[in-house]
Amino acid sequence: MPFRALIASLLGLAAALPAVAQTWHPLDPAQTLVIDTTKGRILVEMRPELAPRAVERVILLAHEQVYDGLLFHRVIDHFVDQTGNPNNKDGGTSAHPDLTPEFSFRLEAGNYLPVARAADGIAGFVGSLPIAGGAPRPSDGRVGAWAAYCAGVVGMGRQEAPGSANSEIFFMRDPARRLDHDYTAFGRVVVGLDVVRAIAVGEPPAAPDRMLRVRLAADLPDADRPRFERMDEHDPAFAALVAKARAAKGADFSVCDIEVPVRPAH
Repeated sequence: MPFRALIASLLGLAAALPAVAQTWHPLDPAQTLVIDTTKGRILVEMRPELAPRAVERVILLAHEQVYDGLLFHRVIDHFVDQTGNPNNKDGGTSAHPDLTPEFSFRLEAGNYLPVARAADGIAGFVGSLPIAGGAPRPSDGRVGAWAAYCAGVVGMGRQEAPGSANSEIFFMRDPARRLDHDYTAFGRVVVGLDVVRAIAVGEPPAAPDRMLRVRLAADLPDADRPRFERMDEHDPAFAALVAKARAAKGADFSVCDIEVPVRPAH
């Protein structure tokens, strides 16, 4: 989608939101990954409080320009886009050591928003990232949780060993909750999911797309920095969107049926 059409679409979404007081947060440029591809631009909101080592590694590789020019070497429709290996195929690594797993994390009460509850657990959001977890502790509301692999979630690829993530990253084209617990998720696509789904499919693709340039928004000149803002997931307007989605889906409602809205900053 051309960038102007994308802006118009996002503005239309913002206009359709419930007419209640809304709180929006500018995307933190120090935690926003800007990925320019042969199909368009992708913005990823990273969550270092949930996967600090993965976020640190991705930022390091972006600064070292390791990702620039790499192919999407394995792309499966309705599943994932894989890229980030310097040899442009599975098994490639950077010059840095492999990472220890960050498959799960602990959340304090108030640092996550539940949108679904059951006797044995919850599902909800930390910023734009969907999460699932066990039942909160009655004493303090703390919960053991993990990322929910919904569309747009971005994770660290790995080999068979759990501690073999290194440089490969992957983008979810559609939900695949079987990946929960087994792969480190470090962020979510907040602009450009249409680009993720437009990447050429194949194992490997016959004519692969590539990441032309990967940078942190904070490293871009001020005039070139993309400016978007995310609705506060604790805002009543977001609760209204959740209620609407739950009513539409009924018993089939899941955390993957709703996204935290993002719009161009005013």
